[in-house]
Amino acid sequence: MLARLLKVPRGDRNSEQIRIDSACAGLAMTGHGATVSYSRLIWHRDNATEGETMGLPRIAVELGRFLDMTEGIAQSEQLFDVLSTFALSFDCPWIAYGPLAPDQKVLKQARRDSAVMLNYPEEWQERYLKMGYDRIDPIIKKSRQGVGAFRWSEVYTDASTTENERRVLDEAATFGLRSGVTVPLHGPAGSFTIMSFAQPSDRDFQERTITYLEIAALHFHLRIAKSVSPSAPKKVHNLSLREKECILWTSRGKSSWEIGIILGITDNTVNFHLKNVMRKLSTTSRTVAAIKALSLGIIEA
Repeated sequence: MLARLLKVPRGDRNSEQIRIDSACAGLAMTGHGATVSYSRLIWHRDNATEGETMGLPRIAVELGRFLDMTEGIAQSEQLFDVLSTFALSFDCPWIAYGPLAPDQKVLKQARRDSAVMLNYPEEWQERYLKMGYDRIDPIIKKSRQGVGAFRWSEVYTDASTTENERRVLDEAATFGLRSGVTVPLHGPAGSFTIMSFAQPSDRDFQERTITYLEIAALHFHLRIAKSVSPSAPKKVHNLSLREKECILWTSRGKSSWEIGIILGITDNTVNFHLKNVMRKLSTTSRTVAAIKALSLGIIEA
Protein backbone atom coordinates (compact mmCIF):
# COMPACT_ATOMS: atom_id res chain seq x y z
CA MET A 1 0.00 0.00 0.00
CA LEU A 2 1.26 3.49 0.87
CA ALA A 3 4.55 2.37 2.39
CA ARG A 4 5.19 -0.08 -0.46
CA LEU A 5 4.31 2.47 -3.13
CA LEU A 6 6.77 4.96 -1.69
CA LYS A 7 9.64 2.44 -1.56
CA VAL A 8 9.60 1.95 2.19
CA PRO A 9 10.80 -1.58 2.97
CA ARG A 10 8.15 -3.56 4.81
CA GLY A 11 10.46 -4.24 7.69
CA ASP A 12 11.03 -0.49 8.20
CA ARG A 13 7.38 0.44 8.42
CA ASN A 14 6.59 2.15 11.70
CA SER A 15 3.20 2.44 13.41
CA GLU A 16 2.41 5.72 11.68
CA GLN A 17 2.99 4.22 8.25
CA ILE A 18 0.83 1.20 9.13
CA ARG A 19 -1.96 3.55 10.22
CA ILE A 20 -1.66 5.45 6.94
CA ASP A 21 -1.99 2.18 5.03
CA SER A 22 -5.14 1.38 7.01
CA ALA A 23 -6.56 4.82 6.35
CA CYS A 24 -5.96 4.48 2.61
CA ALA A 25 -7.60 1.05 2.62
CA GLY A 26 -10.62 2.49 4.42
CA LEU A 27 -10.88 5.36 1.96
CA ALA A 28 -10.66 2.96 -0.97
CA MET A 29 -13.62 1.03 0.39
CA THR A 30 -15.72 4.21 0.64
CA GLY A 31 -15.27 5.19 -3.00
CA HIS A 32 -14.69 8.84 -2.00
CA GLY A 33 -12.05 9.66 -4.59
CA ALA A 34 -9.45 7.24 -3.24
CA THR A 35 -8.49 6.23 -6.78
CA VAL A 36 -7.11 9.71 -7.36
CA SER A 37 -5.05 9.50 -4.17
CA TYR A 38 -3.61 6.16 -5.24
CA SER A 39 -2.72 7.46 -8.70
CA ARG A 40 -0.77 10.26 -7.05
CA LEU A 41 0.97 7.73 -4.79
CA ILE A 42 1.97 5.66 -7.81
CA TRP A 43 3.41 8.84 -9.34
CA HIS A 44 5.57 9.26 -6.20
CA ARG A 45 6.72 5.65 -6.47
CA ASP A 46 7.95 6.19 -10.00
CA ASN A 47 9.43 9.67 -9.53
CA ALA A 48 10.73 9.91 -5.96
CA THR A 49 14.48 10.34 -5.57
CA GLU A 50 16.41 8.74 -2.74
CA GLY A 51 16.48 12.04 -0.86
CA GLU A 52 12.73 12.53 -1.22
CA THR A 53 12.04 8.98 -0.06
CA MET A 54 14.16 9.58 3.02
CA GLY A 55 11.88 12.52 3.84
CA LEU A 56 8.83 10.25 4.16
CA PRO A 57 9.09 9.46 7.91
CA ARG A 58 8.49 13.08 8.97
CA ILE A 59 5.40 13.32 6.76
CA ALA A 60 4.25 9.88 7.88
CA VAL A 61 4.60 10.93 11.52
CA GLU A 62 2.54 14.08 10.92
CA LEU A 63 -0.24 12.16 9.18
CA GLY A 64 -0.10 9.39 11.76
CA ARG A 65 -0.41 11.95 14.53
CA PHE A 66 -3.41 13.51 12.77
CA LEU A 67 -5.12 10.11 12.45
CA ASP A 68 -4.44 9.32 16.11
CA MET A 69 -5.74 12.67 17.34
CA THR A 70 -9.04 12.36 15.46
CA GLU A 71 -9.89 9.08 17.16
CA GLY A 72 -12.59 9.46 19.77
CA ILE A 73 -13.43 13.06 18.76
CA ALA A 74 -17.14 13.55 18.07
CA GLN A 75 -17.31 17.34 17.95
CA SER A 76 -16.87 18.80 14.45
CA GLU A 77 -15.17 21.94 15.80
CA GLN A 78 -12.53 19.85 17.57
CA LEU A 79 -11.94 17.81 14.42
CA PHE A 80 -11.48 21.05 12.49
CA ASP A 81 -8.92 22.27 15.02
CA VAL A 82 -6.93 19.03 14.64
CA LEU A 83 -7.05 19.30 10.85
CA SER A 84 -5.93 22.94 11.05
CA THR A 85 -2.90 21.95 13.10
CA PHE A 86 -2.02 19.24 10.58
CA ALA A 87 -2.37 21.67 7.64
CA LEU A 88 0.07 24.08 9.31
CA SER A 89 2.72 21.41 8.78
CA PHE A 90 2.38 22.24 5.09
CA ASP A 91 2.28 26.03 5.64
CA CYS A 92 -1.50 26.18 5.15
CA PRO A 93 -2.99 28.38 7.89
CA TRP A 94 -6.41 28.61 6.20
CA ILE A 95 -9.02 25.92 5.56
CA ALA A 96 -12.59 26.01 4.28
CA TYR A 97 -15.00 23.07 4.40
CA GLY A 98 -18.59 23.26 3.26
CA PRO A 99 -21.33 21.43 1.37
CA LEU A 100 -23.12 22.35 -1.85
CA ALA A 101 -26.42 20.98 -3.11
CA PRO A 102 -25.97 19.03 -6.38
CA ASP A 103 -27.43 21.61 -8.77
CA GLN A 104 -26.64 24.84 -6.92
CA LYS A 105 -23.82 27.34 -7.38
CA VAL A 106 -24.49 29.11 -4.09
CA LEU A 107 -23.03 27.71 -0.87
CA LYS A 108 -26.02 26.03 0.70
CA GLN A 109 -26.80 22.82 2.50
CA ALA A 110 -26.84 19.49 0.74
CA ARG A 111 -28.37 18.05 3.92
CA ARG A 112 -29.92 19.91 6.81
CA ASP A 113 -27.31 18.51 9.19
CA SER A 114 -24.31 19.38 7.03
CA ALA A 115 -21.37 21.20 8.56
CA VAL A 116 -19.69 24.41 7.40
CA MET A 117 -16.32 25.32 8.88
CA LEU A 118 -13.71 27.81 7.77
CA ASN A 119 -11.00 30.04 9.22
CA TYR A 120 -10.34 32.32 6.24
CA PRO A 121 -9.50 35.96 7.11
CA GLU A 122 -12.74 37.58 8.25
CA GLU A 123 -12.28 40.55 5.91
CA TRP A 124 -12.15 38.17 2.93
CA GLN A 125 -15.21 36.27 4.17
CA GLU A 126 -17.13 39.55 4.37
CA ARG A 127 -15.98 40.66 0.93
CA TYR A 128 -16.78 37.26 -0.63
CA LEU A 129 -20.27 37.24 0.87
CA LYS A 130 -21.05 40.86 0.03
CA MET A 131 -19.97 40.51 -3.61
CA GLY A 132 -21.76 37.20 -4.11
CA TYR A 133 -18.55 35.58 -5.32
CA ASP A 134 -19.94 32.11 -4.59
CA ARG A 135 -21.93 32.55 -7.82
CA ILE A 136 -18.81 32.98 -9.98
CA ASP A 137 -16.15 31.21 -7.93
CA PRO A 138 -14.08 29.15 -10.41
CA ILE A 139 -13.03 26.78 -7.61
CA ILE A 140 -16.65 25.73 -7.14
CA LYS A 141 -17.07 25.32 -10.91
CA LYS A 142 -13.93 23.20 -11.21
CA SER A 143 -14.95 21.06 -8.22
CA ARG A 144 -18.17 20.09 -9.97
CA GLN A 145 -16.35 18.88 -13.07
CA GLY A 146 -14.59 15.86 -11.59
CA VAL A 147 -12.90 14.19 -8.65
CA GLY A 148 -9.40 14.58 -7.29
CA ALA A 149 -7.53 17.45 -5.69
CA PHE A 150 -6.39 20.35 -7.86
CA ARG A 151 -4.26 23.49 -7.48
CA TRP A 152 -5.87 26.92 -7.69
CA SER A 153 -3.12 27.91 -10.13
CA GLU A 154 -4.41 25.27 -12.54
CA VAL A 155 -7.86 26.86 -12.45
CA TYR A 156 -6.46 30.37 -12.90
CA THR A 157 -4.55 29.46 -16.04
CA ASP A 158 -7.30 27.26 -17.50
CA ALA A 159 -8.58 28.63 -20.82
CA SER A 160 -12.20 28.10 -19.74
CA THR A 161 -11.82 30.40 -16.71
CA THR A 162 -13.30 33.84 -17.39
CA GLU A 163 -11.83 37.18 -16.33
CA ASN A 164 -14.64 37.64 -13.79
CA GLU A 165 -13.81 34.25 -12.30
CA ARG A 166 -10.10 35.09 -12.16
CA ARG A 167 -11.02 38.26 -10.28
CA VAL A 168 -12.21 36.11 -7.36
CA LEU A 169 -8.76 34.50 -7.09
CA ASP A 170 -6.98 37.83 -7.61
CA GLU A 171 -8.93 39.42 -4.76
CA ALA A 172 -8.39 36.39 -2.53
CA ALA A 173 -4.64 36.90 -3.02
CA THR A 174 -4.90 40.50 -1.78
CA PHE A 175 -6.30 39.12 1.48
CA GLY A 176 -3.39 36.68 1.82
CA LEU A 177 -4.79 33.57 0.15
CA ARG A 178 -2.22 33.50 -2.63
CA SER A 179 -2.27 29.80 -3.51
CA GLY A 180 -4.34 26.81 -2.60
CA VAL A 181 -5.49 23.27 -3.13
CA THR A 182 -9.11 22.14 -3.25
CA VAL A 183 -10.41 18.61 -2.72
CA PRO A 184 -13.91 17.89 -4.13
CA LEU A 185 -15.70 15.32 -1.97
CA HIS A 186 -18.54 13.60 -3.80
CA GLY A 187 -20.71 11.40 -1.61
CA PRO A 188 -23.85 9.25 -1.86
CA ALA A 189 -27.22 10.54 -3.12
CA GLY A 190 -25.55 13.40 -4.97
CA SER A 191 -24.07 14.99 -1.84
CA PHE A 192 -21.15 17.26 -2.57
CA THR A 193 -18.65 18.99 -0.29
CA ILE A 194 -15.54 21.09 -0.91
CA MET A 195 -12.40 21.21 1.23
CA SER A 196 -9.83 23.91 0.46
CA PHE A 197 -6.38 24.55 1.91
CA ALA A 198 -4.76 27.96 1.33
CA GLN A 199 -1.36 29.50 2.03
CA PRO A 200 0.06 33.06 1.94
CA SER A 201 2.86 32.09 -0.43
CA ASP A 202 2.88 32.06 -4.23
CA ARG A 203 4.82 28.79 -4.05
CA ASP A 204 2.90 26.01 -5.78
CA PHE A 205 2.02 22.83 -3.93
CA GLN A 206 4.17 19.75 -4.56
CA GLU A 207 2.49 16.51 -5.60
CA ARG A 208 3.35 14.84 -2.31
CA THR A 209 1.84 17.70 -0.31
CA ILE A 210 -1.37 17.47 -2.33
CA THR A 211 -1.51 13.72 -1.68
CA TYR A 212 -1.28 14.08 2.09
CA LEU A 213 -3.74 16.98 2.23
CA GLU A 214 -6.17 14.94 0.11
CA ILE A 215 -5.90 11.92 2.43
CA ALA A 216 -6.45 14.18 5.45
CA ALA A 217 -9.46 15.85 3.78
CA LEU A 218 -11.05 12.50 2.98
CA HIS A 219 -10.48 11.22 6.52
CA PHE A 220 -11.86 14.45 8.02
CA HIS A 221 -14.92 14.29 5.73
CA LEU A 222 -15.73 10.74 6.80
CA ARG A 223 -15.35 11.64 10.48
CA ILE A 224 -17.67 14.62 10.03
CA ALA A 225 -20.19 12.42 8.21
CA LYS A 226 -20.26 10.12 11.23
CA SER A 227 -20.62 12.99 13.68
CA VAL A 228 -23.67 14.38 11.84
CA SER A 229 -25.24 11.03 10.89
CA PRO A 230 -29.03 10.69 11.12
CA SER A 231 -28.62 8.64 14.31
CA ALA A 232 -26.71 11.46 16.01
CA PRO A 233 -28.74 13.94 18.07
CA LYS A 234 -29.44 17.12 16.11
CA LYS A 235 -28.85 20.50 17.68
CA VAL A 236 -31.86 22.84 17.60
CA HIS A 237 -30.88 26.48 17.09
CA ASN A 238 -34.26 28.18 17.66
CA LEU A 239 -33.54 31.58 16.12
CA SER A 240 -36.25 34.18 16.64
CA LEU A 241 -37.89 35.89 13.67
CA ARG A 242 -35.92 39.11 14.31
CA GLU A 243 -32.66 37.16 14.61
CA LYS A 244 -33.38 35.47 11.28
CA GLU A 245 -34.09 38.85 9.67
CA CYS A 246 -30.83 40.32 10.98
CA ILE A 247 -28.67 37.40 9.87
CA LEU A 248 -30.44 37.29 6.50
CA TRP A 249 -29.50 40.90 5.76
CA THR A 250 -25.99 40.23 7.08
CA SER A 251 -25.70 37.43 4.49
CA ARG A 252 -26.54 40.03 1.85
CA GLY A 253 -23.63 42.24 2.88
CA LYS A 254 -25.52 44.83 4.93
CA SER A 255 -23.96 46.62 7.92
CA SER A 256 -25.68 46.92 11.30
CA TRP A 257 -26.65 50.52 10.47
CA GLU A 258 -28.14 49.49 7.11
CA ILE A 259 -30.03 46.59 8.69
CA GLY A 260 -31.40 48.96 11.32
CA ILE A 261 -32.74 51.29 8.62
CA ILE A 262 -34.34 48.37 6.73
CA LEU A 263 -35.98 46.88 9.84
CA GLY A 264 -36.75 50.15 11.60
CA ILE A 265 -34.63 49.41 14.67
CA THR A 266 -31.41 50.84 16.08
CA ASP A 267 -28.02 49.45 15.12
CA ASN A 268 -27.48 48.56 18.80
CA THR A 269 -30.58 46.37 18.64
CA VAL A 270 -29.28 44.78 15.45
CA ASN A 271 -25.96 44.01 17.15
CA PHE A 272 -27.84 42.51 20.10
CA HIS A 273 -29.73 40.12 17.82
CA LEU A 274 -26.59 39.22 15.86
CA LYS A 275 -24.72 38.40 19.07
CA ASN A 276 -27.55 36.02 19.97
CA VAL A 277 -27.31 34.41 16.53
CA MET A 278 -23.54 33.94 16.89
CA ARG A 279 -24.02 32.39 20.32
CA LYS A 280 -26.74 30.01 19.10
CA LEU A 281 -24.69 28.97 16.05
CA SER A 282 -21.46 28.65 18.08
CA THR A 283 -19.48 31.20 16.06
CA THR A 284 -17.50 34.31 16.93
CA SER A 285 -18.06 36.03 13.59
CA ARG A 286 -21.29 37.34 12.07
CA THR A 287 -19.99 36.41 8.62
CA VAL A 288 -19.43 32.79 9.59
CA ALA A 289 -22.83 32.84 11.33
CA ALA A 290 -24.44 34.00 8.07
CA ILE A 291 -22.72 31.24 6.08
CA LYS A 292 -23.72 28.68 8.68
CA ALA A 293 -27.33 29.90 8.70
CA LEU A 294 -27.44 29.51 4.91
CA SER A 295 -25.92 26.04 5.11
CA LEU A 296 -28.37 24.87 7.77
CA GLY A 297 -31.35 26.20 5.84
CA ILE A 298 -32.24 28.69 8.57
CA ILE A 299 -32.32 31.45 5.93
CA GLU A 300 -32.51 31.43 2.14
CA ALA A 301 -29.91 33.05 -0.12
